[in-house]
Amino acid sequence: MTAVHPAPFRAPRRVPPALYAGVVAVGLAVSVCGARDRTTWFLETVWALAGLPLVVLLWRRFPLTGLLCALLTAHALVLAVGGHYTYAQVPVGDWVRDTFGLERNPYDRFGHLVQGFVPAVLVRELLSRTSPLRGSRWLAPLTVCACLAFSACFELLEWLAAETGGHGADAFLATQGDVWDTQWDMFCALIGAVLSVLLLGRTHDRHLTALAARRS
Repeated sequence: MTAVHPAPFRAPRRVPPALYAGVVAVGLAVSVCGARDRTTWFLETVWALAGLPLVVLLWRRFPLTGLLCALLTAHALVLAVGGHYTYAQVPVGDWVRDTFGLERNPYDRFGHLVQGFVPAVLVRELLSRTSPLRGSRWLAPLTVCACLAFSACFELLEWLAAETGGHGADAFLATQGDVWDTQWDMFCALIGAVLSVLLLGRTHDRHLTALAARRS
């Protein structure tokens, strides 16, 4: 019988990290220009504002996979759009609401779905590279739990903003009159994290292998 050899490993194509950083920087700069509320813009984009320089500073010691860079860039742009218009008033969300007869602008729900989807890859990468969990059956559930915990912490920050800012924090909260908004936000983040682990797990492993090969 003829032996069947596995297909050779092909490293994913790598986009220059500087390109991702440039896209985020430009996106944030465009977003702040003409933003409806500067305070809301800052609160919505603070994760990108803090994350970009942190990634740049740590890059030599801890470079990220291309997959994670692409996802973080996309997430930063989602935050930039939400910060520019406020989540309850993003035009594409208004179009979806009117087209499908929804009761509210769904961009906030989409943002929280992304809040689970993208951090899941970040958490998975950190755990895979800094702990013995890579390849463990515990990696996926712990990743999802970490994302849900982050979402809960974010909701606590929103509560703090509401307590300190009063009606001025309404644009940041984007509850749109829904008394269950907090629960829906965390549920969307949970769904996003689960989908990320299920859909991107193998792809992420290939990127992790490629990164390890480049660094060896």
